[in-house]
Amino acid sequence: MKKLNQFVLSIQHLHGLLLPLAVAAIWEFMSRQGDAYAYTFVPLSQVVTGFIELLKSGELLVNLAATLQTTVTGLIIGGVAGLLVGGLMAVSPTANKLIGPLYHTMRQIPLLGLIPLIALWFGNGLFSKILIVSLAAFYPIVLNTFEGMHGVEKKFVEVASVLKFSRLQLFVKVLLPAAMPSILTGVMHALAFAWISTVGTELLFSTGPGLGGLMQVAQEASRMDIVIIAVASIGLTGLLMNAGLSFVSQYLLRWRSVR
Repeated sequence: MKKLNQFVLSIQHLHGLLLPLAVAAIWEFMSRQGDAYAYTFVPLSQVVTGFIELLKSGELLVNLAATLQTTVTGLIIGGVAGLLVGGLMAVSPTANKLIGPLYHTMRQIPLLGLIPLIALWFGNGLFSKILIVSLAAFYPIVLNTFEGMHGVEKKFVEVASVLKFSRLQLFVKVLLPAAMPSILTGVMHALAFAWISTVGTELLFSTGPGLGGLMQVAQEASRMDIVIIAVASIGLTGLLMNAGLSFVSQYLLRWRSVR
């Protein structure tokens, strides 16, 4: 009976593969419907060959590493800045009145709308890419940090006041731990926005290595197999990063399951 249950569970875990396998089968079928379809729906065998080619040359790993480096750098810069600004707005009503209107105005502007201005000021190099990615990570972390700390129960703040905590102690020992679930939610959103904006900036700023630049070069060379490999790499890497961050979040918030 135990082995039967394990078999059923293993079958249930395979359900997530049904849709990708169906898409792959349809894709392969469409690739065999003539030359016109074969260009749009590249045969899977050609995709596998292109993947091996990119691995042997090291091109895929170099571009993937460059994209990851830009994402992580922007996420760290935007995350730290967002945590500080969001925390300052939550702790200080004066700072909230001064920073809040500008912040809420700026976050309504799509990042794509800022790219021409950033390119004009700083060029289309790595600095501009990191700046855009940092902004993409900055906005959600500020909002979630502020909302999380602003929503902390008043009794905790009152206890800190009785103990004569400074604002720094209030931030570190009371507000930050209490707001951690909201902050981690903001980090999850920031990671997604940072990853997407990294690829977007690589497509727009075609200088330097990166998966976005690899896709653009492959498109110009009519190498649709490489375009598909780059798209798949972006999706799978994003999925793995999200799963890793989710695991870390569950570990950091493990205290909630034992309350």
